[in-house]
Amino acid sequence: MYFLLILPAIACLFPAISLGRLCAAIRSVCRQLAEIERGSHMELTADTRQKPLLELCRSLNRIIAAKDRNHLRYERAEKQLKQNITNLAHDIRTPLTGASGYLQLARECEDAAKRDHYLSAADRRMAELTDMLDKLFLYTKLVNDNFTFPGENMKKLQVLPLLSDCLLSFYTEFEELKTSPEVRFDSEGFRVTADEDALRRIFMNLLQNALLHGAGGLTVTQKADSGCLIFENPVPEDITLDVSQIFDLFYKADTARRKGSSGLGMFIVRELMRRMGGDVDAELDGNMLRIILRFPPDASVPDSRCADRFLLE
Repeated sequence: MYFLLILPAIACLFPAISLGRLCAAIRSVCRQLAEIERGSHMELTADTRQKPLLELCRSLNRIIAAKDRNHLRYERAEKQLKQNITNLAHDIRTPLTGASGYLQLARECEDAAKRDHYLSAADRRMAELTDMLDKLFLYTKLVNDNFTFPGENMKKLQVLPLLSDCLLSFYTEFEELKTSPEVRFDSEGFRVTADEDALRRIFMNLLQNALLHGAGGLTVTQKADSGCLIFENPVPEDITLDVSQIFDLFYKADTARRKGSSGLGMFIVRELMRRMGGDVDAELDGNMLRIILRFPPDASVPDSRCADRFLLE
């Protein structure tokens, strides 16, 4: 008789014990979550055999780990952004300070020849500053994923005349280095579909990069039946260059931070090429840096005449 009365009581007791343990496990998880919220990096554990609660802890641990990784990436990106802004401010201030100094010297100088020299030097510093600001403005457009070139701007362009015009813009700089760029086109009629201003900016950035960071000498090559254009120049032996990062934003191999460099030039080259349907690669063979512009497949070579010559003689 008593046995029959005890059985239902025992039957009710086991679920109550199980529920009590589950509640205790949930309270433990809540306490651990409170610790994590205060900054702890502990993993959630549950002293229970309840599979749903164990699976809940595993899911929460995965979410917390992903959140920690995202937070770490954000902190690194924020730190890098602050450093990039500091570097860019320094790069912009350098030519501005130089121009101001030359203008001060010109004002105080009574010798006409020296005054003209100081004013010319100030003009060059201001030109450097203008180029940096142009790149910065273009960068702000390129970081917008929705940026595209209007269809009417994409035209079939003959590359050699445009490249020649860009080379002549640096005539004085090449003369100062006592070197001439060598241009080898298998086809003078080589054409690509591109935005003219964008292609001009690409050429100007590559030429400026070779002048500022190269060891002298530049060769630009176009091969027959190829949609590629290759810029090749030696780099100084004291510079360690990582070609896998050369197109990264604000990347600089030259720790001395030479004048006229914003760290935006090669990034802009890559982005402009990609926005026009092409791409760009970098190779390092010994101390020879090779930048390969890969234009869309419709690049054409209608003229088979060979242009293998020095443009600046």
